[in-house]
Amino acid sequence: MTEQPSLPAATGKLLIVDGHAYAYRAFYAIRSLTSPAGKPTNAIYGFVKMLTRMRDRLQPTHLVVTWDGGLAAERMALLPDYKQQRAPMPTDLESQMDEMVAYLAAARIASICREGVEADDLIATFARSAERENFSVVIASADKDFMQLVSPRIGLLNPNDKSENIWGAAEVRAKSGVEPEQIVDWLSLVGDSVDNIPGVQGVGPKTASALLAQFGTIKKIYEQLADVKSEKTRANLLAAEAAMHRNREMIRLRDDLLAVPALMDFVARSADDAALLALYFRWGFRTLHAELEAKLRRPLELF
Repeated sequence: MTEQPSLPAATGKLLIVDGHAYAYRAFYAIRSLTSPAGKPTNAIYGFVKMLTRMRDRLQPTHLVVTWDGGLAAERMALLPDYKQQRAPMPTDLESQMDEMVAYLAAARIASICREGVEADDLIATFARSAERENFSVVIASADKDFMQLVSPRIGLLNPNDKSENIWGAAEVRAKSGVEPEQIVDWLSLVGDSVDNIPGVQGVGPKTASALLAQFGTIKKIYEQLADVKSEKTRANLLAAEAAMHRNREMIRLRDDLLAVPALMDFVARSADDAALLALYFRWGFRTLHAELEAKLRRPLELF
């Protein structure tokens, strides 16, 4: 077996956080928390704690939180039902979104949203850009679409994985049965109920993995359709051929968006402590307020 050449040392570490995913996660993880004014703060508190924990653990040199700016027009044109089954954001969560953005501003963490651009495409663009600059990249999200981005430089932090390991190609193979570069085809065959994208009837994850192990790509499957052993699977693949081309365009993340911030805009910076204290006081986060006050009173260590 040919030994793979080692990568040059990383020039930095970029942590990309899927903002809406963590906002929802925080909202459902903590309940019945309100500010002195009686406004809900459970999602804000959980979001702050999760982000702080990730930052302390990973020690990124660069950090950005991305937000959905709406559904991509190109995907809606291909499939008008795209993500249309999703319930509206709960009112109590929606009322906390601007406050989470205010926290990021006070913490001096980059927060990016573009109208009409899905966060997934922002994340893909930032990750590939950082990869080209020899950064190591960690994408914090449970969205399986990001498995297509995994590379020697790009890993995933899946909050559903209690081990808290950074996923690489081995974890992608364990989860899906295919390589990261086959994930778009694998999801196209299986479909994605979360995004309302139908796959091939009767083709589940194991069948899709077996097909891709045999043929490599969807293109090769259709070029050699006669070699698919199951007559029923052949018929279902044939019936879904047009949908497979559509699905690949739907699921493939856009990693070349224009007019987006450069990596230098994501440099991890020290927080505006006064602004954070004011927010913690307004939200009634007494422990966080006290911890920050104690930190500010602590004398500087001499080296």
